[in-house]
Amino acid sequence: MRLLSRAICCPHCGHHQHVTIDASAGDQEYYDDCRICCNPIHIRMHLDDNRRMIELHVDSDDEQIY
Repeated sequence: MRLLSRAICCPHCGHHQHVTIDASAGDQEYYDDCRICCNPIHIRMHLDDNRRMIELHVDSDDEQIY
């Protein structure tokens, strides 16, 4: 198991916080609540094995397409 700690910024209130991610399980998509405003944070993680990088995409998941 590869647990990594990364700092993210809440898309709702802007508070910086640390999240722990498990990089051994491949690509993931999950929600984590902000510790300050308690709104859900949508986190998508992509493992790029070719470049040995982890990409985190953080959003509020309330964007709508019209």
